[in-house]
Amino acid sequence: MLASGDVTDVGPSWDGRGLPPAAVARLARAKDSGVRTSLLAVDSQAGLDTAGFAPVGEVMGSTVLHLGWQGYAGCGWYGGGMGGFSMPFQVSTQVAAPGSGLAFAPYLDALDAGWKTAIGRMLAEARALGADGIVGVRLSEDRFEQGNREFLALGTAVRSLGQVHTNRPFATTLGGSDLAKLLRAGWVPAAVMVCLSLGIRHDDFRTRQSTFWSAGNIEVPGYTDLVTTVREANRRQISLRCAELGADGAVLTSPMRIQIEELEVGEGHTDHAAIASCIATALATFGDKSASSRSLVVLPLNGKGPR
Repeated sequence: MLASGDVTDVGPSWDGRGLPPAAVARLARAKDSGVRTSLLAVDSQAGLDTAGFAPVGEVMGSTVLHLGWQGYAGCGWYGGGMGGFSMPFQVSTQVAAPGSGLAFAPYLDALDAGWKTAIGRMLAEARALGADGIVGVRLSEDRFEQGNREFLALGTAVRSLGQVHTNRPFATTLGGSDLAKLLRAGWVPAAVMVCLSLGIRHDDFRTRQSTFWSAGNIEVPGYTDLVTTVREANRRQISLRCAELGADGAVLTSPMRIQIEELEVGEGHTDHAAIASCIATALATFGDKSASSRSLVVLPLNGKGPR
């Protein structure tokens, strides 16, 4: 029997709210069997024991969305002439973030909703298992035909071995060993964040001239400006998300990722769009970090005690 208010078996005619029927049935089997599975490696499991947690089962969240390049609102070029040949100095990189209402914001809003739905369903499964958190979260995105994509979140739900439990499960991309190090240093994971930003720039004459086959090995200033601007916008997204969560910082799971696509807007008019994405764990402080123990103690032989 699942925890009341967490998951409801809605039957075969699922309307997209709550968890899918297959997920509900899988959780019920896991609770009835008493088997506690984990996605963690052996060393990560050992660290989890040190941190005072035990696995209660694997959890997953998934959603499939249909996505297209929608919400086009200009590429920054507003000069005259054929294909932007005149006034190239007016070209700039236009940047959008989820919810900004700017160029391609609906596309970013869809991406953001996909990740939030997948992570939210994973957290719902953790609540159904009575977990205090999710460790070792893995996020992946698979593209299907006709613009369909699956957003998938996987992790190992854990429960504290002590008497105090959380009202809301935390989530972290870190494993058990890193979780133990964080707690020892006075940090606690809050949530998994997926930060997105998108920039679009018109391929003006100067940019296209830099990419001709005869141009040689030279920098393309337009593309450099595009990726630099989008990366900076993504860093601002990380700060904003941390502020929304009340977190004090974040740990990046991997380096920021950049994807660039060419858009054929019309005859003689091409743009390039760059999407920056970053997966991180938001962190909050607790206790007095200055009181944390040192990792190395030297025992002298002169009888004056450790130093």
